[in-house]
Amino acid sequence: MPKSKRDRPVTLSKTKKKGREHKEGIVDGIREAVDRYSSVYVFSFENMRNIKFKEFRQQFRHNGKFFLGSNKVMQVALGRSASDEVRSGIYKVSKLLRGDTGLLVTDMPKEEVESLFNAYEDSDYSRTGSIAVETVELKEGPLEQFTHEMEPLLRKLEMPVRLNKGTVELVADFVVCEEGKPLSPKSAHILRLLRMKMATFKLNLLCRWSPSDFELYREDLSDVETS
Repeated sequence: MPKSKRDRPVTLSKTKKKGREHKEGIVDGIREAVDRYSSVYVFSFENMRNIKFKEFRQQFRHNGKFFLGSNKVMQVALGRSASDEVRSGIYKVSKLLRGDTGLLVTDMPKEEVESLFNAYEDSDYSRTGSIAVETVELKEGPLEQFTHEMEPLLRKLEMPVRLNKGTVELVADFVVCEEGKPLSPKSAHILRLLRMKMATFKLNLLCRWSPSDFELYREDLSDVETS
């Protein structure tokens, strides 16, 4: 009987775990960047798309570094209070590392950084679980945007359709999604078929630190304890 390929031994020593050593590497990387560059920014993000973010990051490839990951690890790297901060006043940055946030450390002029962040916005298809920003309802009648070959797929997606002389037709009004409610896998798929992009990938600056000053970009952040 031939030996099953599933029985091949796996050398566990070759596997890597993101443990203490990995976290220490991130901390060291952030601290080295803070020593090297003159400004540190905290930004929040909405509807993160890795490919889109990689494209945006290229604009800083010669003059800055981005850090995304555990907020707690980034806080440790900068210092959580005035007593353990790595640069004077930089612990204020740690207070804003909560939720979907990241760090940018750079020498790029402030006006240029702000311009790049404010100008960047990209639409994409919403994913399963995303909150619908509007109600989408299809009315009874022909769906000329779909070819007759797509009729079986639309049925699988629980749309009340039929073929009428080669044209896909809705036999009743159909609500794809409702504003304020999370998208189901089928709803997200239908929106993609309809080429409706509801998600907007955007980066928002929250604060800027430099050795000489600290600045908040939003008034609603002034309640954060920074003194």
